[in-house]
Amino acid sequence: MIKKISDKDKEDWENFLKNNNNSYKGVDKKKLLIDKKIKKMPDKNQQAWENFIKNKEKIPNKDFINKINIRHEKIKKIDLHGYTIEEANKTIEQFIQKCFDENVTKIIVITGKGLRSKNVENPYLSKDLSILKYSVPEFIENNKSLTKIIIEITDARIEDGGSGAFYIFLKNKFKIK
Repeated sequence: MIKKISDKDKEDWENFLKNNNNSYKGVDKKKLLIDKKIKKMPDKNQQAWENFIKNKEKIPNKDFINKINIRHEKIKKIDLHGYTIEEANKTIEQFIQKCFDENVTKIIVITGKGLRSKNVENPYLSKDLSILKYSVPEFIENNKSLTKIIIEITDARIEDGGSGAFYIFLKNKFKIK
């Protein structure tokens, strides 16, 4: 909707331009507005504003500041196929400690499903307890030094090994007390 200007408003505007035009020639209108605002400020604020304008230092862009508290995901993987239970437990303990020292966030541990395990042939060994798939997570959960640095142990997704693998999420080494 276009609003029409009355003849009186036009006349007032033309009179204003005739009377005030000379005093604003060559003056930057933005600077004039800033000067008017500064004049209304108390002396303390006026001085701070003038110092800010004169300062050549740029204000840092908060979007480009590196955020120290952000922990980027770092993933390592270990495959325990073919290891005995003792070898696997020793290896995983060393690997978890090394990953923690390197500030790794997630470890993918591949144990396999135990389908080719020779324990099935021995009737004196439990099929479920001797397979790495079960014994390695149990070893980790019973190791107090490892549980202090681990947030959680969960099953792996299909693309990372499914039921033949699991994840270990590690704490941030800089935030551990």
